[in-house]
Amino acid sequence: MACHSHHYWPDVTLNAVNAYWQDAAEMADSKWDKIFGEKIPAFQRGIASTLNLPDPAQIALAPNTHELIYRLLSAFDLSRPLRILTTDGEFYSFARQLMRLEELPTVEVHRIPTQPFDSLTERFEQALHSGDYQIAYASQVFFDSGVAFPGLLELAARKPESTEMVIDGYHAFFARPTDLSAIADKVFYTAGSYKYLGAGEGMCFMSIPRNCQLRPLNTGWFAEMAELENRTEGVGFGNDWLRFAGATMDYSPLYKALAVLDLYHQEGISVDAIHAHVQQNQCRFLAAMDAAQHPLLNRENLIAHDLENGHGHFFTFRCGSAENAEFLQAQLREKNVLCDRRQQLLRLGFALYHPEGETFARIFSQ
Repeated sequence: MACHSHHYWPDVTLNAVNAYWQDAAEMADSKWDKIFGEKIPAFQRGIASTLNLPDPAQIALAPNTHELIYRLLSAFDLSRPLRILTTDGEFYSFARQLMRLEELPTVEVHRIPTQPFDSLTERFEQALHSGDYQIAYASQVFFDSGVAFPGLLELAARKPESTEMVIDGYHAFFARPTDLSAIADKVFYTAGSYKYLGAGEGMCFMSIPRNCQLRPLNTGWFAEMAELENRTEGVGFGNDWLRFAGATMDYSPLYKALAVLDLYHQEGISVDAIHAHVQQNQCRFLAAMDAAQHPLLNRENLIAHDLENGHGHFFTFRCGSAENAEFLQAQLREKNVLCDRRQQLLRLGFALYHPEGETFARIFSQ
């Protein structure tokens, strides 16, 4: 039940890794033609179809979302004032990066508390429209609670034109059905294959508004891939995903991700079906939990906002202390139940590979 951390990989990914090795060994430098001409466009089409994005060529790739976000941040002149709006529930890499940036006299960060969740949308949107922010950043599903940001996509549609908005979709992508068609040219959306796509680490993406003219200071030679043979003076940027491209990386995760997307397509497995399956298992878990009256795993300690419509694919429980969380994690491990924790918070996740008849009873057995 740690699929929100490391989602198990489908077996087809083994052949995918072997196929990448074979292509690299046989084609050498010619492999780039296949990767950029066939593999990347196929992955972009898969992402665009999943998120209902109009232009697959606007989906940039990188080994991790941090690289993409920092490339976006680098497009702003840090010698001038930079105001950033975010929440206090963002993942460590972005939160740490902001703390480092705040050491500069020109950077100001305003963090909106995620709780109470009932008023989060109103409070975040009020700040967004009342302050002169160059960047707004928020998670679609918060990593530390599993709660989905209420009405985030609708909020993004109403953002000020002068503010670049980023949605961290890592804990929502391929878990919660997401339609970005209405805001495709308004937001940057980041996610990757490590969580619910189940293709492992090393393959992340960021969708880019089609009218984007930002010039990242952090830019790599892949950004000149289209002009490599006829390079001109100066630093130019294309009007597709290569604007935010980096440099050489291992593309075996790309092959794995494509294999998983192909598998789901062949089996007729949609994100809607995955979400419905998980919700049914979550209901069975809650029923078993309520019946067990566990001292820590109970409704009082469960962090939730809208369990029917507004939750991600894992539950987070307050355990009172890091020691309690560690002890409970160890108890569950003895029952062959894998989970993870963040200080005093214990996280239990749900995935496609949990059977429909799973009762979750052993979690609560004494």
